[in-house]
Amino acid sequence: MTVTLLRTLSGGQDGAVWGDLVFRFGNKGTGTVVSLPECRVVGSVTMDRTDLICPHSNSVSFGTKYYADGDEFPLLYSNVYNNYASEADRRIGYCCVYRLTRSGNDFRAALVQIIRIGFADGPGLWTSKSGNGDVRPYGNFVVDDKNDLLWAFVMRDADSCTRIFSFDLPDPSAGQADPAYPGVPVVTLKVEDIRDRFDGGYSHYLQGATVADGLIYSLEGFTDSASSPAAIRIFDTRSKTEVGLADLRGNGYGTEPEFISVYGDTLLYSDSVGRLYSLKFN
Repeated sequence: MTVTLLRTLSGGQDGAVWGDLVFRFGNKGTGTVVSLPECRVVGSVTMDRTDLICPHSNSVSFGTKYYADGDEFPLLYSNVYNNYASEADRRIGYCCVYRLTRSGNDFRAALVQIIRIGFADGPGLWTSKSGNGDVRPYGNFVVDDKNDLLWAFVMRDADSCTRIFSFDLPDPSAGQADPAYPGVPVVTLKVEDIRDRFDGGYSHYLQGATVADGLIYSLEGFTDSASSPAAIRIFDTRSKTEVGLADLRGNGYGTEPEFISVYGDTLLYSDSVGRLYSLKFN
């Protein structure tokens, strides 16, 4: 693995690249927009309706569908993750869908859909322990870059694995009214909606993720943690196997990993303090 430092930017959670723009989000619904290849900050981005539901943006990706003809950007998917970990309704298995627009350097993300895993209550297919037994039952979501597929995956503590599911990517107009989220349709993915499912190695605390050419690149770990080291776990969605585990900490990149996305034929990676790298697997 070859890691090349490009520049240090603002830190945060995950994000995604579209065209020559990097969108990097924090855990409260705001973020920065960076222009490539010069790595210059060109604006800010704000997600609306965070009073209803606020994404942690642990995993963020652009989809393959557009909300309306003529839109500049496809829909943006950002998961809720553990933002509601201390509440009665922890929003386990929730992902927010946004229509991204811009006026000059001001970008806005309008909440147009919520996707939820309808079988997230466990133990069962999603969670592996009852109650609050699983340390992180919230799940990451990424959209396939080549197909209209949504991949969702979650840490399962009882059987020490990461479980990966695929679903047809919901149509932007799909969903049912929900009084908890007025004006925002909610798509509930049921067991019968699962297209495929497989298990990989246990992810030691999920961080950012992306899909490129059938491979899910999933970040994990914390800063300089021997038990949960910074790493990239790679799942092949075609063979339904885990095909690699890149040791970031062991190669001198021990800061908590957060962001990974694709720019052309290059993987971009960033840690929690904002160092932006290019990655190449030898």
